[in-house]
Amino acid sequence: MRALAVYCGSSLGSLPAYAAAAAELGRALAARKCTVVYGGSHAGLMGVVADAALGAGGRVIGVIPHSLVGRELAHTGLTQLEVVDSMHSRKARMCELSDAFVALPGGIGTLEEILEMFTWNQLGIHAKPCALLNIDGFYDDFVAFLRRVVEQGLLKRGQFERLLVVDSVAALLAVLEQWPETASGAAACGAALSQAPLPAQ
Repeated sequence: MRALAVYCGSSLGSLPAYAAAAAELGRALAARKCTVVYGGSHAGLMGVVADAALGAGGRVIGVIPHSLVGRELAHTGLTQLEVVDSMHSRKARMCELSDAFVALPGGIGTLEEILEMFTWNQLGIHAKPCALLNIDGFYDDFVAFLRRVVEQGLLKRGQFERLLVVDSVAALLAVLEQWPETASGAAACGAALSQAPLPAQ
């Protein structure tokens, strides 16, 4: 796995465990020479992941819409900061750059971003793994909701089971390294998106 897209809160949240996991993930990815791809902010858990990876000698790419550069407090110390024209462009670019996607604790934006990648997986736009880093059971209720969606016949069980839910950084890295599609690289996402563009938001 060459690059991992990390979605997480622009706030730290109420539990210290969230920031601890974000820092652990950043350091672990740096140690594996795996690039962190994220939303480009230095605030909250986003900043924790980026700073931990950079501090451990890792490579970090931030992707941020022009309209959010000031609002989300763009990180100026990254390996690379890409400013794009829209949220859709951000998600498409992060998909192109990444071999897999993970959501740490976060708010509506975090949930929306990982769900869009999970939807693209379902539609065949990419075949890359999507994961929830379920620190202290943060995503328990959401996973329970998805199970109900399956029970109600609105989501296929096979697709639901493709969403990886893990409770530690070590478990996340282990399962991603075993996922067969991660070896295919990021190019497939860009090719599929060019053939089936989604509407800008």
